[in-house]
Amino acid sequence: MEAGKAREMDQILIVEDDGNINQLLFEALTKEGYFCEQAYSGTEAKRLLAGGQYALVLLDLMLPGMPGEEVLASLREEDQTPVIVLTAKDQLDDKVDLLKGGADDYVTKPFNIEEVLARVQVQMRRKSQEAPSQTLSYKDMVIHKDTFQIEIRGVELPKITKQEFAILELLLRHPKKVFSKEEIFEYAWDEVYMGETKTLDVHISNIRKKIKQVTNEGYIETVWGIGYRLQR
Repeated sequence: MEAGKAREMDQILIVEDDGNINQLLFEALTKEGYFCEQAYSGTEAKRLLAGGQYALVLLDLMLPGMPGEEVLASLREEDQTPVIVLTAKDQLDDKVDLLKGGADDYVTKPFNIEEVLARVQVQMRRKSQEAPSQTLSYKDMVIHKDTFQIEIRGVELPKITKQEFAILELLLRHPKKVFSKEEIFEYAWDEVYMGETKTLDVHISNIRKKIKQVTNEGYIETVWGIGYRLQR
């Protein structure tokens, strides 16, 4: 499971409407070992941010659909994901306003790709030094990663297996995201998914049965043709 976790921890969202710049950043960061997703508008960025969790966001300001400032403000209402702004503004007052608005750093265009990589490394290093939370929660469910326990309203789910724990941990880490069966399998089993769904489906069924022993509320929703997500 460690490889899957590392990949998620290093996931970067690149938000830049200039296709050439976006691809330049994507190729440079991928070469450094980061997993990247690309967005070309503010509205696309907001949708991706609502559906997943990123270790870092590279954010252009001049975007179609929704300006970068609004994307940043919306993100800051939800969490404190590090954001490096890509900006053509080079006045000191503009840079101060960006930092006050929630940006963690900025790079002035035109930029040197080596400078961007260095600033990304600084932010990722800071994030890795933060003490990780030992609990995850959704509605009345709480996962205790340090004790390998899952509780609903203070009642522990019985006999949770390693894979069941990993499945619920993944879903709770990204409560708005729909996960494919491939993504869930590779995270929980740390193996390459070969297209066989019975094993995963059985584990999901077992989790649901154990949840039923504690509460009538369903926590896992089937998204037909795709996979699973937390029930809203």
